[in-house]
Formats: sequence, C-alpha cells, structure tokens
Amino acid sequence: MSYTGDVTPSETYAALAADPDAVLVDVRTTAEWAYVGLPDLSSLGKQVVTIEWQRYPSGAVNDRFIDELRDAGIEGERPLYFLCRSGVRSKHAASAATAAGFGPAYNILDGFEGPHDNRQHRVVAGWKVEGLPWRQG
Repeated sequence: MSYTGDVTPSETYAALAADPDAVLVDVRTTAEWAYVGLPDLSSLGKQVVTIEWQRYPSGAVNDRFIDELRDAGIEGERPLYFLCRSGVRSKHAASAATAAGFGPAYNILDGFEGPHDNRQHRVVAGWKVEGLPWRQG
C-alpha cells in the first residue's frame, strides 16, 4: 500500500469532526458532483475539496491533480481523506498525494455510492448508504 490506509465513510466523518486540519477530497467528476451529489460537511464548518482524478468526459487522468491540491490550499502534514464513487479512483489519488509528500492520505472504502448489489444498484455500502450527510449537486 502506497498511502496511509483505508477507512470507512463513518470513520472518515468522525475524523473530519475531530480534527480541524482534516480534509475531505472528492475525486469524482464534475458530472458526478452535479448529478449524484456531494458529501455535506456544513455541520462541521467544512467544505469538500473537489478535484477530478479523471477528467470528464474524456476519462483521462488529471495531470494537474497535485497542482490542484496545492491550488486548493492543501499543504503540510494534514490528514487527507480521498473519496470517489466506489473506492478505486480514490486509492490512486491517495497514492499520488503520498508520493508528492502530502498526507497522511487515506482512501475511503466503498466511496460515495459503494459497489453494486445483485440487481446492479449501488445500495450496498458507501457514504450515502451509511446515512452520512450529503446534498444533491
């Protein structure tokens, strides 16, 4: 593993609530933020940092990802929690952040929507299924 570790959405929310320096970075696409929704950290007095890992609509990896982390004001040894739809892109983002000297960096298991059930619906696990705050984009 080339990042600090994997955490559940509930563990992430607790860490964000407990540590004023902790940051949630949503690495999904602009389309996902607009149409699926975003975590809502307003009750914690925080905002989600949104930086695409892969560009929409091309799917190309964002070659400015690390620069955009810096542009978002992220620096130093701040705990970073990376979120995507299911926990795959966020692993890559956490690894890239770690390699660039950020972190500790964590991958959020099951992401925002989680894996498919047997009917191909994303209702098994993830931020939304755990009942954590979110809002429509």
